[in-house]
Amino acid sequence: MVMLGGIIGSNLSTNKAFATLPLSMMVVAVAATTIPATMLMRKIGRRKGFALASMSSVVALAIAIFALKESSFAFFIIAVMFFGINMAFTQQYRYFAAESVETKYVPRAISLVLVGSIGAAFVGKELATRGQFWIQGIPFAGTMAVLAVLFAIQALLFFAMAPAREHDDSTMQRSDRPIGEIIRQPVFIVAVLGATAGFGLMTLVMTATPLSMHVDDGYSLEQTASVIQAHVLGMYVPSLVAGFLIERIGVTRMMFVGALGLLATSIVGLQGHTVLHYWWALVLLGVGWNFLYVGGTTMLTYTYSMSERFHAQAVNEFLVFGTSATASLLAGTVMHFYGWSTLMLIPMPILIIICIALIVVRGNPLLPRKG
Repeated sequence: MVMLGGIIGSNLSTNKAFATLPLSMMVVAVAATTIPATMLMRKIGRRKGFALASMSSVVALAIAIFALKESSFAFFIIAVMFFGINMAFTQQYRYFAAESVETKYVPRAISLVLVGSIGAAFVGKELATRGQFWIQGIPFAGTMAVLAVLFAIQALLFFAMAPAREHDDSTMQRSDRPIGEIIRQPVFIVAVLGATAGFGLMTLVMTATPLSMHVDDGYSLEQTASVIQAHVLGMYVPSLVAGFLIERIGVTRMMFVGALGLLATSIVGLQGHTVLHYWWALVLLGVGWNFLYVGGTTMLTYTYSMSERFHAQAVNEFLVFGTSATASLLAGTVMHFYGWSTLMLIPMPILIIICIALIVVRGNPLLPRKG
Protein backbone atom coordinates (compact mmCIF):
# COMPACT_ATOMS: atom_id res chain seq x y z
CA MET A 1 0.00 0.00 0.00
CA VAL A 2 2.88 2.38 0.73
CA MET A 3 4.47 1.67 -2.65
CA LEU A 4 1.25 1.88 -4.64
CA GLY A 5 -1.18 4.04 -2.66
CA GLY A 6 0.12 7.39 -3.88
CA ILE A 7 0.68 6.14 -7.43
CA ILE A 8 -2.82 4.64 -7.71
CA GLY A 9 -4.23 7.78 -6.12
CA SER A 10 -2.42 9.91 -8.69
CA ASN A 11 -3.86 7.78 -11.51
CA LEU A 12 -7.44 7.83 -10.20
CA SER A 13 -7.65 11.42 -8.91
CA THR A 14 -8.34 14.38 -11.19
CA ASN A 15 -6.43 16.65 -8.79
CA LYS A 16 -2.84 15.50 -8.22
CA ALA A 17 -2.68 17.37 -4.89
CA PHE A 18 -4.99 14.63 -3.55
CA ALA A 19 -2.80 11.75 -4.74
CA THR A 20 -1.89 10.70 -1.19
CA LEU A 21 -5.44 11.19 0.14
CA PRO A 22 -6.17 7.41 0.15
CA LEU A 23 -3.06 6.71 2.26
CA SER A 24 -3.91 9.66 4.47
CA MET A 25 -7.43 8.38 5.03
CA MET A 26 -5.99 4.96 5.81
CA VAL A 27 -3.96 6.50 8.62
CA VAL A 28 -7.02 8.50 9.73
CA ALA A 29 -8.87 5.17 9.96
CA VAL A 30 -6.00 3.76 12.02
CA ALA A 31 -6.17 6.71 14.41
CA ALA A 32 -9.98 6.53 14.68
CA THR A 33 -9.93 2.78 15.31
CA THR A 34 -7.09 2.56 17.84
CA ILE A 35 -9.21 3.21 20.95
CA PRO A 36 -12.13 0.97 19.84
CA ALA A 37 -9.59 -1.72 18.87
CA THR A 38 -7.95 -1.58 22.29
CA MET A 39 -11.28 -1.73 24.10
CA LEU A 40 -12.50 -4.62 21.91
CA MET A 41 -9.39 -6.65 22.65
CA ARG A 42 -9.78 -5.91 26.34
CA LYS A 43 -13.22 -7.55 26.05
CA ILE A 44 -12.63 -10.51 23.70
CA GLY A 45 -8.85 -10.94 23.90
CA ARG A 46 -6.05 -9.96 21.57
CA ARG A 47 -6.01 -13.22 19.60
CA LYS A 48 -9.65 -13.00 18.48
CA GLY A 49 -9.34 -9.27 17.87
CA PHE A 50 -6.35 -9.77 15.58
CA ALA A 51 -8.15 -12.52 13.64
CA LEU A 52 -11.24 -10.37 13.05
CA ALA A 53 -9.03 -7.48 11.98
CA SER A 54 -7.31 -9.67 9.39
CA MET A 55 -10.69 -10.47 7.88
CA SER A 56 -11.44 -6.75 7.60
CA SER A 57 -8.42 -6.49 5.30
CA VAL A 58 -9.87 -9.20 3.04
CA VAL A 59 -13.00 -7.05 2.69
CA ALA A 60 -10.86 -3.96 2.09
CA LEU A 61 -8.91 -5.59 -0.71
CA ALA A 62 -12.07 -6.85 -2.41
CA ILE A 63 -13.35 -3.25 -2.45
CA ALA A 64 -9.96 -2.10 -3.79
CA ILE A 65 -10.22 -4.51 -6.73
CA PHE A 66 -13.70 -3.14 -7.49
CA ALA A 67 -12.34 0.42 -7.28
CA LEU A 68 -9.54 -0.35 -9.73
CA LYS A 69 -11.95 -2.06 -12.11
CA GLU A 70 -14.30 0.95 -12.08
CA SER A 71 -11.48 3.54 -11.88
CA SER A 72 -13.22 4.93 -8.79
CA PHE A 73 -11.11 7.19 -6.58
CA ALA A 74 -13.89 7.30 -3.95
CA PHE A 75 -14.12 3.50 -3.64
CA PHE A 76 -10.34 3.22 -3.47
CA ILE A 77 -10.37 5.61 -0.51
CA ILE A 78 -13.06 3.49 1.17
CA ALA A 79 -11.02 0.33 0.54
CA VAL A 80 -7.86 1.77 2.01
CA MET A 81 -9.75 3.07 5.04
CA PHE A 82 -11.01 -0.47 5.71
CA PHE A 83 -7.40 -1.57 5.40
CA GLY A 84 -6.56 0.97 8.11
CA ILE A 85 -8.92 -0.77 10.53
CA ASN A 86 -6.70 -3.84 10.43
CA MET A 87 -3.60 -1.69 10.91
CA ALA A 88 -5.01 -0.32 14.17
CA PHE A 89 -4.89 -3.88 15.49
CA THR A 90 -1.63 -4.83 13.76
CA GLN A 91 0.25 -2.04 15.49
CA GLN A 92 -0.60 -3.63 18.84
CA TYR A 93 1.16 -6.93 18.13
CA ARG A 94 4.14 -5.47 19.99
CA TYR A 95 2.12 -5.01 23.19
CA PHE A 96 0.92 -8.61 22.95
CA ALA A 97 4.57 -9.73 22.82
CA ALA A 98 5.65 -7.39 25.63
CA GLU A 99 2.94 -8.70 27.97
CA SER A 100 3.99 -12.33 27.48
CA VAL A 101 7.59 -12.04 28.75
CA GLU A 102 9.48 -10.94 31.86
CA THR A 103 10.09 -7.20 32.14
CA LYS A 104 13.80 -7.53 31.38
CA TYR A 105 12.97 -9.13 28.01
CA VAL A 106 10.37 -6.54 26.94
CA PRO A 107 12.73 -4.59 24.60
CA ARG A 108 13.80 -7.67 22.66
CA ALA A 109 10.22 -9.02 22.51
CA ILE A 110 8.98 -5.76 21.01
CA SER A 111 11.84 -5.56 18.51
CA LEU A 112 11.70 -9.20 17.45
CA VAL A 113 7.98 -8.96 16.67
CA LEU A 114 8.92 -6.36 14.05
CA VAL A 115 11.43 -8.75 12.43
CA GLY A 116 8.60 -10.46 10.57
CA SER A 117 8.21 -7.38 8.43
CA ILE A 118 11.63 -7.95 6.84
CA GLY A 119 9.89 -10.44 4.57
CA ALA A 120 7.48 -7.69 3.51
CA ALA A 121 10.36 -5.73 2.01
CA PHE A 122 10.90 -8.51 -0.53
CA VAL A 123 7.34 -9.79 -0.98
CA GLY A 124 5.94 -6.25 -1.11
CA LYS A 125 8.25 -5.16 -3.90
CA GLU A 126 7.44 -8.22 -6.02
CA LEU A 127 3.70 -7.83 -5.48
CA ALA A 128 3.86 -4.14 -6.40
CA THR A 129 5.98 -4.47 -9.54
CA ARG A 130 4.70 -7.82 -10.91
CA GLY A 131 1.13 -7.83 -9.64
CA GLN A 132 0.15 -4.85 -11.77
CA PHE A 133 -0.01 -7.15 -14.81
CA TRP A 134 -1.64 -10.26 -13.31
CA ILE A 135 -5.24 -9.30 -14.13
CA GLN A 136 -5.53 -8.08 -17.67
CA GLY A 137 -7.03 -4.63 -18.08
CA ILE A 138 -7.05 -3.83 -14.33
CA PRO A 139 -3.60 -2.62 -13.23
CA PHE A 140 -2.60 -3.69 -9.70
CA ALA A 141 -5.77 -5.74 -9.13
CA GLY A 142 -3.61 -8.88 -9.07
CA THR A 143 -1.57 -7.40 -6.24
CA MET A 144 -4.73 -6.78 -4.22
CA ALA A 145 -6.06 -10.29 -4.88
CA VAL A 146 -2.89 -11.98 -3.62
CA LEU A 147 -2.86 -9.74 -0.54
CA ALA A 148 -6.46 -10.77 0.20
CA VAL A 149 -5.41 -14.44 0.19
CA LEU A 150 -2.49 -13.70 2.52
CA PHE A 151 -4.73 -11.91 5.01
CA ALA A 152 -7.25 -14.77 4.95
CA ILE A 153 -4.41 -17.17 5.84
CA GLN A 154 -3.30 -14.79 8.61
CA ALA A 155 -6.82 -14.80 10.09
CA LEU A 156 -6.85 -18.61 10.14
CA LEU A 157 -3.48 -18.68 11.90
CA PHE A 158 -4.76 -16.35 14.63
CA PHE A 159 -7.93 -18.40 15.13
CA ALA A 160 -5.77 -21.54 15.47
CA MET A 161 -3.28 -19.94 17.86
CA ALA A 162 -3.22 -21.15 21.46
CA PRO A 163 -4.09 -18.47 24.03
CA ALA A 164 -1.02 -16.63 25.30
CA ARG A 165 -0.16 -16.32 28.98
CA GLU A 166 0.28 -12.82 30.33
CA HIS A 167 3.45 -12.32 32.35
CA ASP A 168 3.51 -9.60 34.99
CA ASP A 169 6.63 -9.27 37.14
CA SER A 170 6.61 -5.47 37.11
CA THR A 171 7.67 -3.72 40.30
CA MET A 172 4.93 -1.16 39.70
CA GLN A 173 2.07 -1.70 42.11
CA ARG A 174 -1.18 -2.83 40.52
CA SER A 175 -3.56 0.08 40.47
CA ASP A 176 -6.25 1.80 38.46
CA ARG A 177 -5.02 5.37 38.45
CA PRO A 178 -7.00 7.94 36.49
CA ILE A 179 -5.68 8.19 32.95
CA GLY A 180 -4.81 11.84 33.56
CA GLU A 181 -2.36 10.83 36.29
CA ILE A 182 -0.69 8.31 34.00
CA ILE A 183 -0.25 10.64 31.05
CA ARG A 184 1.16 13.46 33.19
CA GLN A 185 4.26 11.40 33.99
CA PRO A 186 7.34 12.91 32.27
CA VAL A 187 8.50 9.48 31.08
CA PHE A 188 5.07 8.80 29.55
CA ILE A 189 5.13 12.18 27.77
CA VAL A 190 8.61 11.60 26.31
CA ALA A 191 7.79 8.02 25.30
CA VAL A 192 4.69 9.17 23.43
CA LEU A 193 6.52 12.17 21.96
CA GLY A 194 9.28 9.94 20.60
CA ALA A 195 6.96 7.35 19.08
CA THR A 196 4.57 10.00 17.75
CA ALA A 197 7.23 12.14 16.12
CA GLY A 198 9.10 9.10 14.80
CA PHE A 199 6.02 7.58 13.19
CA GLY A 200 4.64 10.91 11.97
CA LEU A 201 7.87 12.05 10.33
CA MET A 202 8.47 8.62 8.84
CA THR A 203 4.96 8.65 7.36
CA LEU A 204 5.45 12.16 5.96
CA VAL A 205 8.66 11.31 4.11
CA MET A 206 7.72 7.75 3.12
CA THR A 207 4.36 8.81 1.67
CA ALA A 208 5.96 11.62 -0.31
CA THR A 209 8.83 9.55 -1.75
CA PRO A 210 6.91 7.68 -4.51
CA LEU A 211 5.39 11.00 -5.60
CA SER A 212 8.75 12.74 -5.66
CA MET A 213 10.58 9.88 -7.41
CA HIS A 214 7.99 8.44 -9.79
CA VAL A 215 5.64 11.35 -10.49
CA ASP A 216 7.93 14.41 -10.22
CA ASP A 217 11.40 13.09 -11.08
CA GLY A 218 10.24 10.45 -13.58
CA TYR A 219 12.03 7.43 -12.12
CA SER A 220 10.53 4.05 -13.02
CA LEU A 221 8.20 2.10 -10.73
CA GLU A 222 10.97 -0.49 -10.39
CA GLN A 223 13.47 2.13 -9.17
CA THR A 224 10.90 3.64 -6.82
CA ALA A 225 9.97 0.23 -5.44
CA SER A 226 13.65 -0.57 -4.85
CA VAL A 227 14.05 2.56 -2.72
CA ILE A 228 10.90 1.72 -0.74
CA GLN A 229 12.19 -1.83 -0.35
CA ALA A 230 15.44 -0.48 1.10
CA HIS A 231 13.41 1.75 3.40
CA VAL A 232 11.33 -1.17 4.69
CA LEU A 233 14.50 -3.16 5.32
CA GLY A 234 15.90 -0.13 7.15
CA MET A 235 12.76 -0.08 9.27
CA TYR A 236 12.82 -3.72 10.32
CA VAL A 237 16.33 -5.24 10.00
CA PRO A 238 17.49 -3.20 13.03
CA SER A 239 14.85 -5.09 15.03
CA LEU A 240 17.27 -8.03 15.04
CA VAL A 241 19.47 -6.05 17.45
CA ALA A 242 17.36 -3.13 18.74
CA GLY A 243 16.04 -4.94 21.81
CA PHE A 244 19.48 -6.19 22.79
CA LEU A 245 20.95 -2.69 22.30
CA ILE A 246 18.31 -1.18 24.60
CA GLU A 247 19.24 -3.72 27.28
CA ARG A 248 22.91 -2.80 26.85
CA ILE A 249 22.94 1.01 26.39
CA GLY A 250 19.53 2.04 27.73
CA VAL A 251 16.30 3.18 26.18
CA THR A 252 16.95 6.95 26.18
CA ARG A 253 20.29 6.58 24.41
CA MET A 254 18.66 4.30 21.86
CA MET A 255 15.92 6.83 21.16
CA PHE A 256 18.51 9.60 20.91
CA VAL A 257 20.34 7.65 18.20
CA GLY A 258 17.00 7.18 16.41
CA ALA A 259 16.35 10.94 16.45
CA LEU A 260 19.82 11.56 15.01
CA GLY A 261 19.08 9.03 12.25
CA LEU A 262 15.96 10.96 11.26
CA LEU A 263 17.95 14.21 11.28
CA ALA A 264 20.45 12.57 8.93
CA THR A 265 17.53 11.72 6.62
CA SER A 266 16.75 15.40 6.16
CA ILE A 267 20.38 16.31 5.64
CA VAL A 268 20.88 13.66 2.94
CA GLY A 269 17.51 14.41 1.33
CA LEU A 270 18.49 18.05 0.90
CA GLN A 271 21.63 17.14 -1.03
CA GLY A 272 19.97 16.03 -4.28
CA HIS A 273 17.42 13.98 -6.21
CA THR A 274 19.49 11.06 -7.51
CA VAL A 275 18.38 7.50 -6.76
CA LEU A 276 21.31 7.22 -4.35
CA HIS A 277 20.17 10.30 -2.42
CA TYR A 278 16.67 8.84 -2.10
CA TRP A 279 18.09 5.43 -1.16
CA TRP A 280 20.27 6.70 1.68
CA ALA A 281 17.61 9.11 2.97
CA LEU A 282 14.98 6.36 3.11
CA VAL A 283 17.32 3.81 4.73
CA LEU A 284 18.26 6.32 7.44
CA LEU A 285 14.57 7.14 7.82
CA GLY A 286 13.82 3.47 8.45
CA VAL A 287 16.61 2.95 10.98
CA GLY A 288 15.76 6.17 12.84
CA TRP A 289 12.10 5.20 12.97
CA ASN A 290 12.92 1.74 14.33
CA PHE A 291 15.05 3.00 17.20
CA LEU A 292 12.53 5.71 18.16
CA TYR A 293 9.51 3.42 17.82
CA VAL A 294 10.93 0.39 19.64
CA GLY A 295 12.49 2.67 22.24
CA GLY A 296 9.30 4.69 22.71
CA THR A 297 7.17 1.56 23.10
CA THR A 298 9.65 0.11 25.60
CA MET A 299 9.73 3.35 27.58
CA LEU A 300 5.94 3.45 27.62
CA THR A 301 5.73 0.01 29.29
CA TYR A 302 7.60 1.42 32.31
CA THR A 303 4.81 3.93 33.05
CA TYR A 304 1.78 1.73 33.81
CA SER A 305 0.74 -1.45 35.60
CA MET A 306 -0.88 -4.38 33.79
CA SER A 307 -4.31 -3.31 35.03
CA GLU A 308 -3.78 0.14 33.48
CA ARG A 309 -2.25 -1.01 30.21
CA PHE A 310 -5.24 -0.81 27.88
CA HIS A 311 -6.05 2.81 28.73
CA ALA A 312 -2.41 3.92 28.50
CA GLN A 313 -1.84 2.05 25.24
CA ALA A 314 -5.03 3.48 23.72
CA VAL A 315 -3.88 7.04 24.40
CA ASN A 316 -0.46 6.33 22.90
CA GLU A 317 -1.85 4.67 19.77
CA PHE A 318 -4.38 7.44 19.18
CA LEU A 319 -1.73 10.16 19.41
CA VAL A 320 0.79 8.24 17.28
CA PHE A 321 -1.62 7.52 14.47
CA GLY A 322 -3.51 10.77 14.71
CA THR A 323 -0.20 12.54 14.09
CA SER A 324 0.68 10.04 11.38
CA ALA A 325 -2.65 10.74 9.66
CA THR A 326 -1.94 14.46 9.70
CA ALA A 327 1.54 13.84 8.27
CA SER A 328 0.15 11.64 5.52
CA LEU A 329 -2.41 14.30 4.61
CA LEU A 330 0.33 16.92 4.49
CA ALA A 331 2.67 14.84 2.31
CA GLY A 332 0.80 15.21 -0.98
CA THR A 333 -0.05 18.87 -0.36
CA VAL A 334 3.51 19.86 0.60
CA MET A 335 4.91 17.99 -2.41
CA HIS A 336 2.41 19.59 -4.79
CA PHE A 337 2.90 23.19 -3.64
CA TYR A 338 6.43 23.32 -2.18
CA GLY A 339 8.41 20.25 -3.27
CA TRP A 340 10.82 17.75 -1.78
CA SER A 341 13.37 20.21 -0.34
CA THR A 342 10.77 22.01 1.79
CA LEU A 343 9.42 18.67 3.03
CA MET A 344 12.95 17.73 4.16
CA LEU A 345 13.14 20.81 6.40
CA ILE A 346 9.99 20.00 8.40
CA PRO A 347 11.46 17.24 10.65
CA MET A 348 14.47 19.20 11.91
CA PRO A 349 13.01 21.39 14.71
CA ILE A 350 10.79 18.53 15.94
CA LEU A 351 13.75 16.19 16.29
CA ILE A 352 15.79 18.78 18.16
CA ILE A 353 12.94 19.06 20.71
CA ILE A 354 12.90 15.26 21.13
CA CYS A 355 16.65 15.17 21.79
CA ILE A 356 16.27 17.83 24.51
CA ALA A 357 13.34 15.94 26.09
CA LEU A 358 15.35 12.70 26.20
CA ILE A 359 18.19 14.46 27.98
CA VAL A 360 15.74 15.86 30.56
CA VAL A 361 14.22 12.46 31.55
CA ARG A 362 17.33 10.28 31.33
CA GLY A 363 17.70 10.03 35.13
CA ASN A 364 14.00 9.46 35.93
CA PRO A 365 13.53 6.67 38.55
CA LEU A 366 10.91 4.91 36.39
CA LEU A 367 13.61 4.04 33.87
CA PRO A 368 16.09 1.18 34.36
CA ARG A 369 19.49 2.36 35.54
CA LYS A 370 20.89 2.39 32.00
CA GLY A 371 17.79 4.33 30.81
